Amino acid sequence: MSGTNPPSVIFDLDGTLVDSEPNYHEAARRLLARYGVADFPWEQHERFIGIGTRETLEMLSQEYGIDAPVDELLAGKNRLYLELAAAATEVFPRMRKFVAALHAAGVPMAVASGSSRAAIEAVLGATGLGSVMRTVVSAEEVPRGKPEPDVFLEAARRLGSAPTDCVVLEDSAPGAEAAHRAGMRCIGIPYVSATAGDPAFATAGLLYAGGQGEFDAEAAFAWVTGAHPER
Repeated sequence: MSGTNPPSVIFDLDGTLVDSEPNYHEAARRLLARYGVADFPWEQHERFIGIGTRETLEMLSQEYGIDAPVDELLAGKNRLYLELAAAATEVFPRMRKFVAALHAAGVPMAVASGSSRAAIEAVLGATGLGSVMRTVVSAEEVPRGKPEPDVFLEAARRLGSAPTDCVVLEDSAPGAEAAHRAGMRCIGIPYVSATAGDPAFATAGLLYAGGQGEFDAEAAFAWVTGAHPER
């Protein structure tokens, strides 16, 4: 951090705060089926974790030769995802504990995600996180998605914080790279354990290579703030 300025914490949403990837996979599978793609297994979906929805659909459209405007695909996937997200989205328990500790300590927080604003707000509303995560930036609101730093820099601007006073929590290599490019400290919690060795995660100041199963809310709180949460 720069000087003695208090920290702000910026969370990625999908795969970091909540386990939304199963819903994203199912939404993509149903969408692609409508355009004649018979199978879209989890292994295929894993390649796109951490990449914005529009960029993902642009790549899938090329790979599968889908002759439809990306805006049409994006609208279709968002509709499918919103239905699934509203029905069930799981918050990682240790992450909810971490958020509660930060909130109790008065640490400013934001969500900066590659998802659409509608999807972010649906998840925050369904999980109850919206009551403490009031600053939200979606990939739709910035020129470039991750691994570019735009979404994190915009979140810092809205929080009124310098990038050097911000800590980002990320589950993906593109997200960790975006945090590094933004000049922010990063806590890495890889959603896909095989990506833990990606060079982008080497830039994280604190890395839980085993993902959410290793995440320690109290240790992370101490690392971010220099203090321990009140019990």
